[in-house]
Amino acid sequence: MLKHFTSYFTKLLVCLSALIFPLSAMAQDSNAVAMADKLRSDGKIYVVVTVIFTIFLGIILYLFTIEKKIKKIEQNQK
Repeated sequence: MLKHFTSYFTKLLVCLSALIFPLSAMAQDSNAVAMADKLRSDGKIYVVVTVIFTIFLGIILYLFTIEKKIKKIEQNQK
């Protein structure tokens, strides 16, 4: 079980790093993003980040539960 979890965790970590590291290469001038400045000054940027994080966490949990169900079905077929 631990080996299975480690395998998925490694894949997840690689995918996240592949998504996050290119973002630093596409950094923009902070003066050019007026919407982000407005959200930051109002303190609403934290709400946006929290909502995005919650959605992302929900998707990950959903994928793990689907994986468990598929594995259970595969074991029943054997």
